[in-house]
Parts: sequence; C-alpha cells; structure tokens
Amino acid sequence: MRFMSADQMSIGEMLAATVPMARTLNLEFGETSPERAVVSLPDQGDFHNHVGGPHAGAMFTLGESASGAIVLAAFGDQLSRAVPLAVRADIAYKKLAMGPVKATATLGRPVAEVVAELDEGKRPEFPVGIEITREDGAVTGEMTVVWTLRPNS
Repeated sequence: MRFMSADQMSIGEMLAATVPMARTLNLEFGETSPERAVVSLPDQGDFHNHVGGPHAGAMFTLGESASGAIVLAAFGDQLSRAVPLAVRADIAYKKLAMGPVKATATLGRPVAEVVAELDEGKRPEFPVGIEITREDGAVTGEMTVVWTLRPNS
C-alpha cells in the first residue's frame, strides 16, 4: 500500500483515499494530531443493527479508523521506512448507541519511545485507546487497538 505524504492531503483525505471501508461508512475525520484523533460516524440506516443503532461492525470500523488516524498523525514521518499495521484489537460495547457516534483516539506510548525502538531495528508495538460516544456524551464503547511499525525490508 502506498500512502501520499501528509503535506499533499489531510490525514482524513489520505485514509478515505487508501481505506475503502472508511469511504463506505462515510466516516468524517475531525481533529487529527499526534495527541488525539476524532472520527464521526453519521446516523445511516444502511448501517443500523436490529435495534436501530449503529451496527457493532460499523462501530468497530469507526474506532479502528480513529486509531489509524492518530497513528498516521504521530508516525507519518516514518512511512518511508516502516508501514503501520494493526496487530490486534479489543472492543467493549458499554451502552446502546443511537444516532451519530464519535470515536476519540489517544496514543498509549510516547512517539519518541516508539521511534527509538524503530531506530534500534526493532518492530515496536503500541496501544491506541479509543472511546466511542453518543451525541449526549455517554460512552457507548471502549476499544484498544495495538499497532506496530513494521520496518520495510
């Protein structure tokens, strides 16, 4: 997979261009920085579950996409030498989600620490925590995605 540089397009545009599922769900990329990424899933009937809220798979994709956005914001300058890959994920559905939902991702390790491991020739792993909320602020889901930076061979 080839990513365009962050100077050429926003991280949201980059993800929409390279990850078809983000386009399919019409995800909206808001704030994206190495400290925090916010992605929203509009309320869309085609992606509802049996009780009329966003399907669990759509919420998983929302959270994973928010984690990807923060990974690109934090490590975009490393793309010439390593590819970011999700290693594993865990999600807990806490409350019924109805209407639009928003995922907020935060990096679980300092960027410099991860880059230092990459510099040592290691394949660093790091967690990204994601909180999924309804419009009223209630937390409907909590997720962790563990990512790695796989050095290019």
